[in-house]
Amino acid sequence: MTVETSQPNNYDIAKVTFGGICALILTVGLARFSYTPMLPIMIKHSGLTTIQGGWLATINYAGYMVGTLLISSMHNLKNKYNLHQLFLLLAVISTTLMGVTSNEYCWGLLRFVSGISSVGGLLLASALILNWFKVNKLNHGLGMHFSGLGIGIAISGVLVILTSNSLDWNGQWIATGLFGILFLLPSWLFIPKPITSESKIHIECPVSKPNLKTINKKWMTFMMMAYTCAGLGFVIGSTFIVSFLEASPILHGRGGLVWILVGLSAIPSSFLWDSLSNKIGNITSLVCAYLVQLVSILLPVISDSLLTNMLSAILFGITFVGIVCMTLTAVGRRFPEKPAKAMAKITLGYGISQILGPVITGYLSNSTGSYKVSFLATSIIMGLGMVFLLKIRAIKD
Repeated sequence: MTVETSQPNNYDIAKVTFGGICALILTVGLARFSYTPMLPIMIKHSGLTTIQGGWLATINYAGYMVGTLLISSMHNLKNKYNLHQLFLLLAVISTTLMGVTSNEYCWGLLRFVSGISSVGGLLLASALILNWFKVNKLNHGLGMHFSGLGIGIAISGVLVILTSNSLDWNGQWIATGLFGILFLLPSWLFIPKPITSESKIHIECPVSKPNLKTINKKWMTFMMMAYTCAGLGFVIGSTFIVSFLEASPILHGRGGLVWILVGLSAIPSSFLWDSLSNKIGNITSLVCAYLVQLVSILLPVISDSLLTNMLSAILFGITFVGIVCMTLTAVGRRFPEKPAKAMAKITLGYGISQILGPVITGYLSNSTGSYKVSFLATSIIMGLGMVFLLKIRAIKD
């Protein structure tokens, strides 16, 4: 049976896209990443230790991995739509309740739930929007959708600044959670219900080779290793960059400003790196992105100046979304017959890094009294990731 649908106009497209952006702002920008600018505040005022802070970040990423595994086991888009709406509610609830308790185990549970809810914007909203584009025969990508990552990060930083003088840390969490309702509503209303119950939505790639039988396993191994390195660079930067920079006298009390810079820089990053990769190729562009992120992580280690640290925040924001987008694009083109499966496989190492990185950083910073050792080690690992990418470039198909 064929479902007849009228061709959507520009308003319909804008509405769906806006709903997706709001989903990312809520589930990732607020529920997941408000923790970054709030971390130094909680360490100072709530009794949270650096080790506990690292564990909470790890638990959050573990929740994201659990959510990802849950989604990968589901095949009906209508069920995913219902789960998407549930995750929107969980994002608001888990963020708000962070300010209601001072119990570290409750914090852990709430960060785990918020990690699960972040799948709502990153994976579920993406799949539902792609389904809508496909059914309506629209040749649209998700570049605009993923701008919600940067917007959400910037908003979380603005909220911390605006509430820092009038609210304590409890009130800041509660205000952030309740503010998220503004983004829950358009996402709830504008993300379209799936018109079909197709079990798989694939992004068509304009590449017909290589065939699955001739795919070089060495290529995949090196890419997984490189992406694992990128996962560590992402999690250390996104979790601890505010705490690290706030430790310097010149930036003390300005963590929210740092995080806003990261978010604003991330908004156009997917478009910028996509344009570069079209000119010089995905792998070469990834090498450039890894190098820029390496520099962003290394800068606060070698200099305490305001200009250098602001540049560090900007460069980090420019790179982390682009690295994810370019990596998944490269994998999808390399595995055109089963891109979703290949993308899920490569995300494994990236996710493991996100789980282990914060805990290791928490213990290192606690024993050394600084985040410098962790950031220095992370920059070295990003350099190792570049080596793996160069190995990929040398592979002859």
